[in-house]
Amino acid sequence: MGKRAPTLNLANLFTIGRILLVPALVWAIAAGETQIAFGLFLAAGITDAVDGFLAKRFGMSTDFGALLDPLADKALIISVFVGLGIAGAIPLWLVVLVVSRDVLIIGAVTLALLLGKPIKVRPLFVSKLNTVAQIVFACVVLASLGFSFDARPVQTILMFTVATLTLISIGFYTREWVWHMNAQGHQVD
Repeated sequence: MGKRAPTLNLANLFTIGRILLVPALVWAIAAGETQIAFGLFLAAGITDAVDGFLAKRFGMSTDFGALLDPLADKALIISVFVGLGIAGAIPLWLVVLVVSRDVLIIGAVTLALLLGKPIKVRPLFVSKLNTVAQIVFACVVLASLGFSFDARPVQTILMFTVATLTLISIGFYTREWVWHMNAQGHQVD
């Protein structure tokens, strides 16, 4: 029997739309079109809310969507952070920290799989808080650039919140990975 094609429904189409917004968003940041970048980032956020609502409210949850949604979120966040870092709007150390966390998680999952101890990663509460902080931070930075207002005090607080939550998240995921690797059958919850 061949593999089944992924189920495409309206919720998944919104998720795919979010992924398709990423290149336009990166272009807008690189071109200095920060109002457009802010608008695209808001549109991406709306698609995230809509796809989640449709999936939960109308039973449109699929395995394909469960894989695609976090991929779309990561593509969006990493692209925005890298774009803002290259544009000099946020410090490069923060970009490296945010991107490195995701690379470490992907590397740990891959290593576990290669060692015959596959691990199923579920987002931790601190990771969800981290994602919210990253989105709010990026939104404030893009808004302040696009509409020329000084948000430095808020940006500084959000920047250190993102850094702190990212480090805590790395610690929790590392702990869960080590436990998993030392006790077959344990899953990251």
